[in-house]
Amino acid sequence: MKVSGSENTVPVIVITGPTASGKTEVAIELAMKIGAEIISADSRQIYKNLTIGTAKPTSEQLNRVSHHFVDILHPSEEFSAGQFSRQARRQINNLRSQNINVVVTGGSGMYIESLLDGFFEPEISNKRIQQQLKDRAQIEGSEVLHTELQNVDPERAAELQLLDSHRIVRSLEIYYETGKKHSEWLKQPRIAADFPFILFALNWPRPVLYERIEKRVDRMLEQGLIAEVESVLGSGITRDTNSLLTVGYREVVQYLDNELSYDAMVDKIKQHTRNYAKRQMTWFKRDKRIQWIDCNEKSAHQIVDEILNALNIP
Repeated sequence: MKVSGSENTVPVIVITGPTASGKTEVAIELAMKIGAEIISADSRQIYKNLTIGTAKPTSEQLNRVSHHFVDILHPSEEFSAGQFSRQARRQINNLRSQNINVVVTGGSGMYIESLLDGFFEPEISNKRIQQQLKDRAQIEGSEVLHTELQNVDPERAAELQLLDSHRIVRSLEIYYETGKKHSEWLKQPRIAADFPFILFALNWPRPVLYERIEKRVDRMLEQGLIAEVESVLGSGITRDTNSLLTVGYREVVQYLDNELSYDAMVDKIKQHTRNYAKRQMTWFKRDKRIQWIDCNEKSAHQIVDEILNALNIP
């Protein structure tokens, strides 16, 4: 397959889908087949030391295929979808200029959308409002602020995890400072990517996906998720750091602070992960460019073959 206006043999291939759908395994096998490097579009795998809870590729997998945007930031640092869009575009164009194929993979809808379609972030900041909202998130919980956002900007609220207090606070700050919904700001004219791309999403029957989620959470705990969180907290990272306010990490922090029993922690991680998967599916189904791959009873190898067949690549 020849792409018009490009020396590369294939467009940038995006592999997305809900959490626990098998994106990493498929992306790595695909990248090995077409000689590609991987751009990770995962808003948590970007952080160092957050490995088990983010289902980061293993050392062996990272050695098999070059990955970008994995393990590049300290957990205390913040990284927006706009920053990802700008940096990932530069990296992709650099790789393609060397005739290196690119596979993008991840389940962060905002990262993928900003990469492909551009990202508009209003240059608005009100420290007073921001601090008030942060204090409320700490005292009342991010779920309360998420409900507040749902009332004033339901479209934006649907895009954010209940525990993502940083982005919830930012969206409310923009609304209260300007009187305009963050979702409306984000619809301002954006500059689309200047490289060809094709999107695939991995689809599983809901009961099967939920079973995969349950098994993944159990596996994370067996691999030492609690010890990982203890280590991160021991390094000086506070529990209200944005990277620890995401599914899996927040519940473990609550367990370590005796706010949850062990069994309640496990149940909440599984419940919140299922809820996150639902929101991801809602996000992806809005994008009519996505080609859905039915993964039920298929191996990663079979899924990769299906993608290659769709691209007419032997």
